[in-house]
Amino acid sequence: MSIGHTLLGLLEKGPRHGYDLKKAYDERFGQDRPLHYGQVYTTLSRLLRNGLVEEAGVEAGDGPERKRYAITDAGVTDVEHWLATPEKPEPYLQNTLYTKVVLALLSGRRADDVLDVQRAAHLTMMRDLTKRKADGDLADQLICDHALFHLEADLRWLELTAARLGKLKTAVTK
Repeated sequence: MSIGHTLLGLLEKGPRHGYDLKKAYDERFGQDRPLHYGQVYTTLSRLLRNGLVEEAGVEAGDGPERKRYAITDAGVTDVEHWLATPEKPEPYLQNTLYTKVVLALLSGRRADDVLDVQRAAHLTMMRDLTKRKADGDLADQLICDHALFHLEADLRWLELTAARLGKLKTAVTK
């Protein structure tokens, strides 16, 4: 995820302090990976340098002065371009799990054990996400659905690979 574009998008509602941006980011997008304050201020400095945000005043607080940042017209244009650009679909053609299966076959180990362990890990994660989804708000449900659909596709691949292990062993040990 582009943190810079996300912060710009959050600034479209109006000027904010870095602290407010971090809080808004973490509430909406950072459930699993909250931003560090340093990351927020480093990103804001870069956006300021690139003309995508501007300082919109300084306020005295209990601690150091707090700068407010506002998105510029160039920043709005940048967000619009980012939103209109599709994310590159990742085909996962080089995959660590595939590599493990092939190396297990090449070394004479049981590749089906590799697949079984991975299947169990996927099922555990799917159970955790399903519980989180049931307890979550709409945003959490959508995030969990996205992850669950990817894990489901992985499980289908695990089953297909398990069914083809004999042929794969023949192909890789020639």
